Amino acid sequence: MSIWGKILGTAVGLAIGGPLGALAGLAAGHAIDVGAARLGRGERAQVAFTIAAIALSAKMARADGYASADEFAVFERLFQVEAAERPNAERFYNLAKRSTDGFESYARQARSIIGTGSPVLEDLVEALLMIAVADGVTREELEYVDRVRREFGIADADFARIKTRYVAPDPDDPYVVLGIAPGADRETVRSAYLALVKRHHPDRHYAEGTPAEFIRVADLRMAEINAAYRTIMSS
Repeated sequence: MSIWGKILGTAVGLAIGGPLGALAGLAAGHAIDVGAARLGRGERAQVAFTIAAIALSAKMARADGYASADEFAVFERLFQVEAAERPNAERFYNLAKRSTDGFESYARQARSIIGTGSPVLEDLVEALLMIAVADGVTREELEYVDRVRREFGIADADFARIKTRYVAPDPDDPYVVLGIAPGADRETVRSAYLALVKRHHPDRHYAEGTPAEFIRVADLRMAEINAAYRTIMSS
């Protein structure tokens, strides 16, 4: 069963608890499935992450008071929603986007389950920015993402590095991608590159329990990092 069917086909709220579990229960119609309460630790983390990703992405789309079709299309592409699972994902998405109230509790629970300092949290913030720019990023959306990243415990400098790729005049600048100063020496470039590869490689996300449907963001990040490194080192 895919992760989308799993969160709607069982009473995962019994296993997850908290605001994320409550949202799952609402989406599943409070169906009772004792097996859901026996989810393993890794499976529990996968389901919790999925619920948080849907909820925070949906609320991101409503941060400026309007949720566009373009924003949901970006959500589908980033999180690899297949045609057969679109009704499940869209149902959950629509439930979550009704207002921006309560997103802090979703973010806090996601941080507690995924783990403070996990690169998965950074990728989720980057996904929110990708959704925000789908129809033109607004001040309200940037403020929303900033509040989410604070709940995740992401440092100011790390958020500035991520945000610059989406709101700067030249987000494709390879030095911006690697988070280093223009003209940095080759050793600095190499050190920054290796640190980012270690932190954001998709294999690490798999190891930390991220569902396969959500690895797309990590794949995009790695492609961007590799391209930036090649550009600088070949110049």
